[in-house]
Amino acid sequence: MRTAGWSDYALLDSGHGRKLERYGPWVVSRPEPQCLWRPRLPDADWAAAHAVFEPADDEDAGRWKMNAAVPEAWPMTWRDVTFRARLTAFRHLAVFPEHAANWEWIDQRVRARPGETRVLNLFGYTGMASLAAAAAGSAVTHIDASKKAVTWARENAADSGLAGAPIRWICEDARKFVQREVRRGSRYDGIVLDPPKYGRGPTGEVWRLYEDLPEIIAGCAALLSADASFLLLNAYSERLSGLALASLLADNLAGRGGRIDWGELALMEDGGERGAGLSFFARWSAT
Repeated sequence: MRTAGWSDYALLDSGHGRKLERYGPWVVSRPEPQCLWRPRLPDADWAAAHAVFEPADDEDAGRWKMNAAVPEAWPMTWRDVTFRARLTAFRHLAVFPEHAANWEWIDQRVRARPGETRVLNLFGYTGMASLAAAAAGSAVTHIDASKKAVTWARENAADSGLAGAPIRWICEDARKFVQREVRRGSRYDGIVLDPPKYGRGPTGEVWRLYEDLPEIIAGCAALLSADASFLLLNAYSERLSGLALASLLADNLAGRGGRIDWGELALMEDGGERGAGLSFFARWSAT
C-alpha cells in the first residue's frame, strides 16, 4: 500500500538514511535506515529544515536540533480529522503519516457497512485510526497503555469535533483487555491493532511482539462478531513479513471466508515514484 502526501503532509525527499518531511508548515529531517539511495534535493534544502533529529546509540532515542522556533504542538488535518503534531523524544511526531492508507481503508469499510459498526483499536496511540473510524460513523473502543497517549488522542478527538462521539478511551494493557473481553463475550465488527516490538503496560506488564502476537490475534478472532467486517494488523519489525502476518490471520480466521490482503506499507515522495517501505501489514475483510 502506497501512502502519498496530502495538503498538510509531504515526504519532500529521502536518501542517505534520512527523510525530509513537511508537517503542516514545518519541515523536519529524521533518520530512516530504509532510505539507502541518494537524495534528489540539494544540500541547501536539507539544511533549511526547521528541526533535525540527531539519533543516539539507542534505537529510537536522540534529540531534536532546532533551527527555528517550532511550537510544542500544532494542528494538522487529514480529511475530517484534526490532530496535533509534536516533536517527541522518540524521533516521530505523534503521528505516523504512512498509515493514511490504512485510515482510508478503515473509512471505506465502516461506511460500506449498514448500521453502526463497533470498532476496537488496540495499541491506539494518539488515535488516528480511532478518529477515522469515528468520523465515518463507528462506535470505537480505543486502548493504549500510555496515559499520555490517550490524553493526546482525546485532544485530537476534541480538535476534530468528535468529543461527543461514541468513543471509549481506556488506558490499559491491550492483552489483558482482550482476555477480559473474550471472557465477557464481547463482540466487535472491526478490529485494528498496531503493536510495538516491545512495550510495557500501565502496571508493568511486558509485551514482546514475537512471543505475544499469536495469543492476542487468537483473542481478536474470538472477539469478531458473526458478521464482522474487518481485522487490520500492522507491525514495524524487520524480522516479520506481510506474508507471516497474513498466515497468522489465516490460521485464526479459518472458516470465516472473506479475503486476506498483505504486503508492505510504503510512504511515497511528493510528486514521484520513489518511497520507503516502513512496515508490514495484513488485513482481513469479510467481502
